[in-house]
Amino acid sequence: MISKKVKEVELSGIRKMFEMAGEDTINLGLGQPDFQPPEGAIDAYYQAMRDGHNGYGSTYGLEELRKEIAEDYSKYKSGLTKENVLMHVGATQAFRVTTESIIEDGDEVLYPEPGFVLYDSQIKLAGGKPVPYPVEQKYDFVPQIEDLKERMTSKTKAIIVNSPSNPTGGVFPEDEVKKIIEWSENNDLIVISDEVYEKMVYEGEHKSFLGDYENVIMINSFSKVFAMTGWRVGYTITRKDWIEELGKVNYYNIACPPTATQHAVLHALREELEFVENMTETFRKRRDIIVDRLNSISGFECLKPKGAFYVFPSFDFDLTAKEFAMELLDEGVIATPGTAFGPTGEGHLRFSYANSTKNIEEAMDIIENTVEDLD
Repeated sequence: MISKKVKEVELSGIRKMFEMAGEDTINLGLGQPDFQPPEGAIDAYYQAMRDGHNGYGSTYGLEELRKEIAEDYSKYKSGLTKENVLMHVGATQAFRVTTESIIEDGDEVLYPEPGFVLYDSQIKLAGGKPVPYPVEQKYDFVPQIEDLKERMTSKTKAIIVNSPSNPTGGVFPEDEVKKIIEWSENNDLIVISDEVYEKMVYEGEHKSFLGDYENVIMINSFSKVFAMTGWRVGYTITRKDWIEELGKVNYYNIACPPTATQHAVLHALREELEFVENMTETFRKRRDIIVDRLNSISGFECLKPKGAFYVFPSFDFDLTAKEFAMELLDEGVIATPGTAFGPTGEGHLRFSYANSTKNIEEAMDIIENTVEDLD
C-alpha cells in the first residue's frame, strides 16, 4: 500500500507542462540554461573517468571540492572548512536530506508562496506541516517580516528562504536578510536558505543567509550556474555537527555523490567563472527584452527581476493561470501557470528566459497575437 503522505504529493505543474509539449513548441517553461557546460569541465569529466574515478567515494563528497566550496563561501562566513560542506546529487536531494534530518512529525515549516515546487512536497514527505508565507508583486516579491511573525506558532521549526527566487526572480535586499536572521535567531528557528541562483544577480550583490547565525543550512547547486542540470551535483553548508548528522541520511539516501562528476565540477569552480559571468550577461540582455515585450502587451504587468532567469508577470484576462497557459500551449508556447507554485500564483505566469533571443521574440509575438484574439 502506498503511504498517505506520498499520495498527498502532486506531480510538479512544471513537469506536466513539459510532458505536454510538442516537438516544435517554444519552451519558456523549463528552468534550464540553453548553454552547454564549459568545455574545460566536459574535458575534466572525461579525464576523471579515464583516470579511474569511477568507483564509490566518500559519503561527504570529494575532499578537494569541499575545500574549494568552503573557501569560496568564506566571503559570507569566516572560518568555513570542508567539514562544513556536504555534497549531494543536486539541490533537490540536498533538500530531501535536510528535511529528513531536521523535521519531526508535526513540525511546521514556513516556506515562500509562490515558491519553488519542491518546498511544500519535501516538507510533507518528511512528516512536517508546510505553512506558506506570501511573496507579493507589490513588495518586489520580497517577504515581509510581519507576514512571517503572523504565521509562526509554537510548532514552527524552520523557515525556507529563496533568493534569488524561482519563480519570481526576486532578490532579498541586505536589510531584509538581516531582519529574517534576527527574527529566526530570537525564535530559535532553523533557516534553510536556497541560494541556487546566487551567482545570477543583475543589480547589486547577492546577500547570503550564511553569517553569524549558526542555525542556517545553505543549499546550493552547480546545475544552473555552470549549465549542467543533468550532472546532478549540489551541496549544503552548515555547522560541522549538523553536517555529521546530515551525512548519515546522505549515506542511506545515495551512498555517495557521483565521483567523476565532482572532479569536473571542481575544475569548473577553479577555472570557469568567466563562463558564469558571460552567461549571466546574456541572461541580462534577454531579461530586458522579455520584460519590455511583456509590458508592451495590454493586460500584462511584469516586474524586472533582479536575479535568476525567470519573469513572473501578472495578467488581467478572464482566464485562470492554467487556462491561459493551455491557450498558449495550443499556440506553440510553453509557459508555467503561476498556480504550479502555489494557489497565490493565480493571475501569474512564469516564463524562463533561459532560451535564445530568437525564440523569446517569436514567443512574445505568439503571446501578443493570442491576447488580441482573447479580446
